[in-house]
Amino acid sequence: MPHFSYTALSEAGAQTSGTLEADSQAAALRVLAEKRLFPVTVSAKDSNPDGKPRRRRIRTSDLGMLYAQLADLLGSGVPLLRSLDSLIKSAVNPDLKQLLREVRTSVAEGQSFTDTLRQYPEVFPTLHTAMIQAGERAAFLEEVLRSLAGFLERFEELRSKVMGALIYPALLATLGTVVMVAALIFFVPKFEPLLASAKKPLPSELLFAASRIVRGYWYVLIPVFIGLVAGLWTAIRNEKHRRTLESWQLRIPVVGNALRLLAITRFCRILGTMLANGVPLLQALRISKDATGSLILADRIAEATESVRDGKRLSEPLSEGGFIPEQILAMITVAEESNKLQEVLVQIADTVERRTNRQVDQAVRLIEPVILCAVAAAIGFLALGLLLPIFTMASALGSK
Repeated sequence: MPHFSYTALSEAGAQTSGTLEADSQAAALRVLAEKRLFPVTVSAKDSNPDGKPRRRRIRTSDLGMLYAQLADLLGSGVPLLRSLDSLIKSAVNPDLKQLLREVRTSVAEGQSFTDTLRQYPEVFPTLHTAMIQAGERAAFLEEVLRSLAGFLERFEELRSKVMGALIYPALLATLGTVVMVAALIFFVPKFEPLLASAKKPLPSELLFAASRIVRGYWYVLIPVFIGLVAGLWTAIRNEKHRRTLESWQLRIPVVGNALRLLAITRFCRILGTMLANGVPLLQALRISKDATGSLILADRIAEATESVRDGKRLSEPLSEGGFIPEQILAMITVAEESNKLQEVLVQIADTVERRTNRQVDQAVRLIEPVILCAVAAAIGFLALGLLLPIFTMASALGSK
């Protein structure tokens, strides 16, 4: 239940403040009135008892199912409030159930459905609320909700495919790292006394030195590693560094093309879906710019937004930089001329998504042998560092 912080005056004129639980702000005012307190300020406090901001954990799949179920209820003629009541009863996720209760209370108090959802930007992005607002104003809300449900389903499928394809390479890299560290800590030290008097070539010296560093300075290496990861994460969050990193990623064979196609798929599907559901072009461009996941493409979309605002075509700024392939630009140009932009954009998204799936498969097939070669090289270096001194000792004994 939501928490509200308040400042109020008692009947004697004394000021008091505190927090209380209530379904809505109106309910909080009623609670204060029952306590014979005259409210001065009452504000929502979305926090846990420990004072930390509350984070709602609602998955994309749950949100897509919510949209689909609400569209079915509205399409069957069930009023919005009764539909929300039904969804509250069937919700399994406690965060989603509480969210629906709050949405239902706000709608019952007279707020529009769109304005209510905008109070929860961490759950309902601007993309969703803009489409819902267009559907609510034009009286085709259930169609918009079905479009959103389909959009989220496709997005979740593509993300699951990409993440699933990366599991095996990530597992190989992790396993190889663990094996090497374990060998340096437990296996290599057992050979040091045996090879103490032997002449060690450079690979053996490097191997034993690495083993001594890992065993003797692990308490330094762990903070250094964490610091490097934190520094890399901070650099990635910087827009300038992210743009530089993205330009490097796009130059990687196969992988770069897959990343480019992923961004184009997001842009075309988001923009086409929003236009098909009544969202104005300029607003749809502003929203899709922040949802592509590519800063380079976002720059092109920002320029395209200004171009459209000045009465020019959308395709001209998108052609700059060579980010979008020529055949896709040609389709967008023809779609603008025939006034079928929303249909063609969704068609482009479907086509590019199939190409993206193939590119992702190729990228994964490229990553797997690279990681396997790296793991094999590390194990080969380990074996070489241990066997070379033994061969040297054997040769010396044989010559005697």
